[in-house]
Amino acid sequence: MWIVAPKFNSWGERVCSVITLNTILQWAHLISVYGNEFSPSSFHYSLSLDVFHSYYVNKYIDHHSHKLAF
Repeated sequence: MWIVAPKFNSWGERVCSVITLNTILQWAHLISVYGNEFSPSSFHYSLSLDVFHSYYVNKYIDHHSHKLAF
């Protein structure tokens, strides 16, 4: 699996842009890169993209993703 992380500008803000739907080739399955500690029981999954700093991209999630990765 690959590890990806968001880009930040010199002010520490995330670099982002709007893309059109027809430019998306395939969806991705992201798995948060966890540390050695457990997440608190009050942690809500909807905060995952804001809390974690990097993610694994699961290229083996389905046949199409595996074909695109290689």
